Amino acid sequence: MDSFSKEFEHLFIKLEDIKSATNNFVEKKVIGGGGFGKVYKGEVSHYKGRSMVAFKRLDRKFGQGDTEFWKEIMMLSRYTHENLISLLGYCNEGGEMILVYELASNGSLDRHLSSTTLTWTQRIKICLDAARGLSYLHEDKGNHQRVIHRDIKSSNILLDENWNSKVSDMGLARIGPANQQYTAFITNIVGTPGYLDPVYLDMGILTKESDVYSFGVVLFEVLCGRLCFEKCNGGFLNLVPTWKKSCKLNKIDKLIFKDSNMKNMDPTSMVAFTDIAFRCLNKSREKRPLMADVVEKLEIALKSQEPVDLVPKTYEEIGKAVVPPLIYRSIEELKVLLSKGVLLNGGKTVINYSAGSFLFNYFFIFLRNGKFGFIKC
Repeated sequence: MDSFSKEFEHLFIKLEDIKSATNNFVEKKVIGGGGFGKVYKGEVSHYKGRSMVAFKRLDRKFGQGDTEFWKEIMMLSRYTHENLISLLGYCNEGGEMILVYELASNGSLDRHLSSTTLTWTQRIKICLDAARGLSYLHEDKGNHQRVIHRDIKSSNILLDENWNSKVSDMGLARIGPANQQYTAFITNIVGTPGYLDPVYLDMGILTKESDVYSFGVVLFEVLCGRLCFEKCNGGFLNLVPTWKKSCKLNKIDKLIFKDSNMKNMDPTSMVAFTDIAFRCLNKSREKRPLMADVVEKLEIALKSQEPVDLVPKTYEEIGKAVVPPLIYRSIEELKVLLSKGVLLNGGKTVINYSAGSFLFNYFFIFLRNGKFGFIKC
């Protein structure tokens, strides 16, 4: 352990500095908690400078200990990516074991699943960021090794002030060879019920596809606006089988989180998102996608959605371009006015909403059966 500590001595932060930053771990400094213990907020100096950080303080009654503590330090020091939480330091003195991270001021994703302020675009972007972080862990980084996270869930995806997401909590991770199709471990089962790969749960066989399954559960949580389990008769009911069944029966509309910010979902975006989420949950690990494939499909979902988000602005631009300008009290009222047809460009251009065309950045956007296409104006 002495040689291990020496490798990471640049990360060491004195206990007295942490106590000063947290007012000796006063309760009002607590910003969260989990399977490791309470998380506190405070400002401290570290090897990158001085900033507001998150202090994760080990509480042994939750079951985690030295192994997870040192593994977290090792993993986050050796594997860095913009979509992995950054480790800024640690403390191991005075009977305390504390990890110091960059501050993710918007907390964990599980707290925002039912948010009425997050748009569909923001939800896709959060998932895409996390997928990129997990894909980085799975890929060969030139050392013929890959990392299997083992505890992917929405509470382990953190959100910074700009809603960029970062995968966290590497204390249960395993390192395996990346120069073979499947990296498999026969191991004790760890993780969180509801997110666990059924193959891993039943047989104790851990592969990178186990992470893919868990991430598929997170994708459905984001789509449905709820956690993958609910309390039932003193226990917990796993909702994943119900979600999968709804997809098979083509009843995904009944699952989608019903909120005003989700109404403008582009059908192509929704299908791309749902399809990759469903594939992640395949019972057969061989039929699950690689995380690189998940990233690609989420990028398609995001690109399909972005033009839809701009449409309301387009309505308003058209309304202002009409002479005399149209008078309306809402976007819906403007649509009604446009459906009657208006003249632009001194009477040279006719726009009719009922025909499904919109003037937008020198392009017409045609709506045909819920899909957008573009042609030069």
